[in-house]
Amino acid sequence: MSGSRPEVSVVMSVFNGADHLDETLDSVLSQEGCDFELVVIDDGSTDETPHVLRERASRDARIRLFHQENRGLTQALVRGCAEARGDFIARQDAGDVSLPGRLASQANHLRANSETVLVACGTRFVGPANETLYEAVRPGDALGAGLSSLDVKTIAGPPHHGGTMFRKDAYLAVGGYRSVFAVAQDIDLWLRLAERGQVWGQDGICYLARLAPNSISTRRRHEQIGAGVLAIECAKARRIGRDDTTLLTDATEAGARGSSMTGRWDRSRFFYFIGACLSKTDPAAARRYFARAARENPLCLKALARRILG
Repeated sequence: MSGSRPEVSVVMSVFNGADHLDETLDSVLSQEGCDFELVVIDDGSTDETPHVLRERASRDARIRLFHQENRGLTQALVRGCAEARGDFIARQDAGDVSLPGRLASQANHLRANSETVLVACGTRFVGPANETLYEAVRPGDALGAGLSSLDVKTIAGPPHHGGTMFRKDAYLAVGGYRSVFAVAQDIDLWLRLAERGQVWGQDGICYLARLAPNSISTRRRHEQIGAGVLAIECAKARRIGRDDTTLLTDATEAGARGSSMTGRWDRSRFFYFIGACLSKTDPAAARRYFARAARENPLCLKALARRILG
């Protein structure tokens, strides 16, 4: 990075993510064709994460490292985006990989298209053993169309939170990440950005997302759905000229509620999903995941049936 202010700030929060942290950092720091900084919020990690980050930051001045007590993803992103110095903010999740050329292609699009406030790349999703599960791409105007549908059954945002880049001035203008959304903070932001300008989907796969049994999407799935519904209701209110402030008190409650299915139930559901994704491409691996689902929750009859019937 040159001595001047960087064009792009990559913002990442990490909590106990040492296992794949070097791979993630390498994928960002090896990006070319773009002047960037990497803003990392260590959200109270208790594993080797702080050591890894300090060591890497000592060797690369592009890493700006901040430590805080564990406050959760939303609060970490609020801080990270506040620290960002670039005109564009790119998200990156710990454990995931930005493929070569990702930052340059997204920054080029924003630079060339002043009406675009957010750009999102296609994403390849992989399982716990790096198995390719599926790919998601929402190209061109399809991304805007997906966010214009204020129906929980049909709304479709960027393929992955970590594969997005957006203008910092637009982020600030719409109020940024809102702390009342402990989960679903991404869809709440995307909906508000889409009301301010164009959101654009890229054709290619530029991001690799690793699915894990301890992820927020696994552990807090029911909360995510509830908070996502609330984000949609807030958008509906705004689009008819109403202030959504009165609805946001419900977001605090949605974020505080515990999931009705936790621990082994959630892990069972996760392993079943991985097995289902692999059922056609790798039946043997799929059966192993179905077996794990059944071990976590013997009442998971679907997993048992699919293991037996293969």
